[in-house]
Amino acid sequence: MSWLDKILPSRIRANKESKASVPEGLWHKCTNCETVIYRAEFEKNLNVCPKCNHHGRISARKRADVILDRDDKHEILTDIKPIDMLGFKDKEKYKDKLSSTQKKTGEVDALVVYEGKVNKVPVIACFFEYSFFGGSMGSVVGEKFSKAINRCIDTSSALLCFSASGGARMQESLFSLFQMAKTSSSLNKLSENKLPYISVMTDPTMGGVSASLAMLGDINIAEPNALIGFAGPRVIEQTVGEKLPNGFQRSEFLQDHGAIDFILNRNEQKEKISTIIVSLMSNIENEESI
Repeated sequence: MSWLDKILPSRIRANKESKASVPEGLWHKCTNCETVIYRAEFEKNLNVCPKCNHHGRISARKRADVILDRDDKHEILTDIKPIDMLGFKDKEKYKDKLSSTQKKTGEVDALVVYEGKVNKVPVIACFFEYSFFGGSMGSVVGEKFSKAINRCIDTSSALLCFSASGGARMQESLFSLFQMAKTSSSLNKLSENKLPYISVMTDPTMGGVSASLAMLGDINIAEPNALIGFAGPRVIEQTVGEKLPNGFQRSEFLQDHGAIDFILNRNEQKEKISTIIVSLMSNIENEESI
């Protein structure tokens, strides 16, 4: 106890000690409206603010638990792991950064892939983990996504992807940019096999991911107020020298201008996505029977 604490009246000292005893992490402050929310209620509401409907970020595995049928899913493609092909070094070596990020997040890379069902509808589902290098797309992400498509073809399943990414991974240079062409080409193969692809864009979906796999869905969905685009708004403003419209690159703006099909709240996604997949698959079956 400091000398200041010793001279404080007992009532003030007791209040101070009581406040210090409140566990950390018990409350969450909404980053949009700044409402303070009991964390357990915030998480129960799928990280969505009950006051302003701001959709907070959510981990890949928690999202998988929300979307996929709990007793009918399993992770696949777990053997694909990143390597430092270029010996890249910035403030620290890429291989060291990979190792520390893997320990911190518990993930091998930025994409987690499951084989499962959404309301009993078979899917192969890809989930970006934003906490892993900002969900950046490197060689592992491209390879997993392409192999997920192969699995769709083998099992005649729809492909579902939830994107959350800052873009291509700079530590892999051109190897990361190659993944834009690789994933786009793989999606063309999925289309040739007449299997649907549902793309769901969350906050943020930027750079090479938005310019390739994220915007190539048969149905493109976004969460409310998600930032979606190639270059960020500040970069564009500095380049063109003009002030951008309010809400530019937010999902509502993109919907108004025809860039996405519709916006879904997080608690509506499972039901509506399963309905969309059933509808698309039945249309394909009807076409084949004609």
